[in-house]
Amino acid sequence: MIPISDNLRSRSQPIINYWLIGINIAIFLWELKLELSGELGYFVNSWGVIPAQINGAITNAIFFNPAAWIVVIWRLFSLPLAMFLHGSFSQILGNLLFLWVFGKTVENILGHERYLGFYLIAGILTGVVQILAEPNLTVPLIGANGAIAAILGAYVTKLPKAKIDTILPLIIVYIPIELPAFVYIFWWFLQQMFYGIGSLNIPPVGVNQTSMFHWTQIVGLLIGAAFMRLKR
Repeated sequence: MIPISDNLRSRSQPIINYWLIGINIAIFLWELKLELSGELGYFVNSWGVIPAQINGAITNAIFFNPAAWIVVIWRLFSLPLAMFLHGSFSQILGNLLFLWVFGKTVENILGHERYLGFYLIAGILTGVVQILAEPNLTVPLIGANGAIAAILGAYVTKLPKAKIDTILPLIIVYIPIELPAFVYIFWWFLQQMFYGIGSLNIPPVGVNQTSMFHWTQIVGLLIGAAFMRLKR
């Protein structure tokens, strides 16, 4: 299933959504350049979320060297930065497609500034959950998956019966249909099974190799749903 658009008219242009999509694309193009030059592994391992490094820095700062809090702060910057990195063509295409379809309406509901804050905070919180869930993980975690899951959760909570214009590909035939928004909660998790397609070469061990990946996406959905419930 390929979501195309919803059937809701926007009151204003989703400027923040456009910028988020543009920034993600620009950084992914930069990743492709780094892959060609052999520098992508260093770049991703420097700016991806690596739970073992963050937990090690915090432990060192608390028990051994208070000056190490500088390292902790530097490593925590990876939480928002890693949201704009992607490890494969399928990951960025899937994320940006959902961002395009659902993000513009959520921005219209929340307003530009609140939407940007919501996007960043949701992504950071899901990153924190990943760190707590697997504190010894040494593989970088990257991607906007947590933030996109929160947007989907917010959308479905506010507009569960909204119709999504969808293309259903059947081999070489493409059938246009309309599906209710809540169907895409299930499709969101299913499509992530294919995020390894078109993977970039990120030595030494790749990215997002974690058994908790789908569970943290549930946290993202819940964050989005809770935020929309509490919104005034």
